[in-house]
Amino acid sequence: MTTSDVRGLEQLERAVLDDTASLASALRQCLMLAGYAHHEELRAWALKELEGYPAADELPSYRKVRAPLEAEFVVNLPGYSHQVNTQRISVHRLPQSARERGIGESAPIRQGVRELEALIAISDRTVHLSPPGSAEYALEMTRQQQSGQEFTDVTSLYWAIAKPSIEGVLDHIRTRLTQFVAEVRAAMPAGQQTPDPNQIDSAAQQALNITGGDGSTFNISAPHAKADRGASASANINEPAPTTPQPWWHRTSVIWTAVAAVAAIASVIATVIVAK
Repeated sequence: MTTSDVRGLEQLERAVLDDTASLASALRQCLMLAGYAHHEELRAWALKELEGYPAADELPSYRKVRAPLEAEFVVNLPGYSHQVNTQRISVHRLPQSARERGIGESAPIRQGVRELEALIAISDRTVHLSPPGSAEYALEMTRQQQSGQEFTDVTSLYWAIAKPSIEGVLDHIRTRLTQFVAEVRAAMPAGQQTPDPNQIDSAAQQALNITGGDGSTFNISAPHAKADRGASASANINEPAPTTPQPWWHRTSVIWTAVAAVAAIASVIATVIVAK
């Protein structure tokens, strides 16, 4: 591989330094640069930031933000119209199943940057993000209402994330891209026009040394799913996809294969006995 194989650094530099440009555009430039450099980790990181992180993947720490939990209650009294009341709730009011799952006042931001940019554009102050299983948790909370509130239903449960927190996630990603470009530039001697793969690799390690939420090293791997896209100031977090069951014909073929094998073994044994 020659130095000229790695292209696109100038385009990426212009994209990250233009605050009016979409961050998604800058990440696509990074994706192309990583492709020219054959750098799988950098390419995987850029792709996940673009498309979103699957539910089964560990999130980098900058994609976990503090956010209170809120629930909407509807009072259904005879002779009165529905009265909707939004309340901030404690973690202790969540069903036990939600607490055991680790749902609390820390919201995982799994959406891709284009979706986050769209949510910010249509939001005034807060973005509502529903945790996985929120409908079931709302139903459990309705059943757990205290005596005397039997006409109260919990209709929704979500994190109320301040708009600046989402903007902070996007700014953090742009800053990492800017640091990456700066590290590449610092590694290039005077007169070199395009970086080589070794310089790209060194810069990626310096700028994208991402840690997980527990402070451990964050390992980037190839993405295998996309986050849902939304068109409002609220979003959901996907549940992990259930294991796909094998079709009946596949199971049947396995059974008959086993039966045939047993029959073949029995035939060989019978032949040996007769020969004796």
